[in-house]
Amino acid sequence: MSTPSSQARIAVIGTGGTIAGAGSADPGSAAYRSAVVSVAGLLAAVPGLARLAELQAEQLFQIDSADFTDAHLLQLARRVAELCARDDVDGVVVTHGTDTMEETAYLLHLTVPTAKPIVLTGAMRPGTALAADGPANLLHAVAVAAHPTSGGRGVLVVMNEEVHSARDVAKGHTQRLDAFASPHGPLGLVVEGAPRWYRAVARPHTARTEFDLAAIGALPLVGVVAGHGNARREPCEAWAAAGARAIVLAGVGGGTVPADLQPVLRDLRRRGVHVVRASRTGAGPVIRNASFDDDACGSVAADDQNPPRARLLAALALTRADDAQAMQRIFLRY
Repeated sequence: MSTPSSQARIAVIGTGGTIAGAGSADPGSAAYRSAVVSVAGLLAAVPGLARLAELQAEQLFQIDSADFTDAHLLQLARRVAELCARDDVDGVVVTHGTDTMEETAYLLHLTVPTAKPIVLTGAMRPGTALAADGPANLLHAVAVAAHPTSGGRGVLVVMNEEVHSARDVAKGHTQRLDAFASPHGPLGLVVEGAPRWYRAVARPHTARTEFDLAAIGALPLVGVVAGHGNARREPCEAWAAAGARAIVLAGVGGGTVPADLQPVLRDLRRRGVHVVRASRTGAGPVIRNASFDDDACGSVAADDQNPPRARLLAALALTRADDAQAMQRIFLRY
């Protein structure tokens, strides 16, 4: 890793999103087109970036992050891995839409085998809005990626002067600049243009995981079913009919399964579809066998992973073994 005096070499990958968005002459941020400004244009609009790092930019996608598919995720992961394997790259920054940034960050966190910094950033407001947040977020993301203390911490998300771990962070508000938060708190802050760290990630990531990106041609299909009052069996059956190898139930409370769905989940498991119990609350662990007999069903408790990340972890687990006990071990490890 380069030191600040030798200037770190940072690759910046553009994928679109609000940070690359633009609105009309009206400076309001509620109505705008996402993914219209190139990553080169984003870099050119931020004074001072050249003093932080030697930058190289590439436009991998130009899409709204809501349009990200698993194929996009794997393509991005492979490109980030390729860049991190190069001697002339010291770190990678990815500009990304905020709607699914947490999912992309988590997939990279689990699959890219490197100790080099990988930082995702975006914006809650397009560049044409009053007090647009994208330029500052991009400046801070490059500063974190270029700093010699940032390596080995897994994939990071830098938003609103906070540095979060991809394992924990989630978008929790539709509009506010502090929309991103982690239930265990940020890893650190950006203070006077540099990261200041306050905690570390205990779970394995990047080069220390068992997931082999080079061997994953496609992610197994995993569906998410929302838990709510008056829940019905049809969404679960639809995912099974579509070929899903696992279903994540975003259950109420601590992953509670409504009485009407319990026989459905047991039947799906007998048919070879894995069941993962998560919580829609946004924080806290789902405890195995606490409100549902996971042992009898053969289901998996998601620990503290939210439903979108539980979907990705279940898919990656299925690339390793088609076994509920192995999946449970993976959820408790990562």
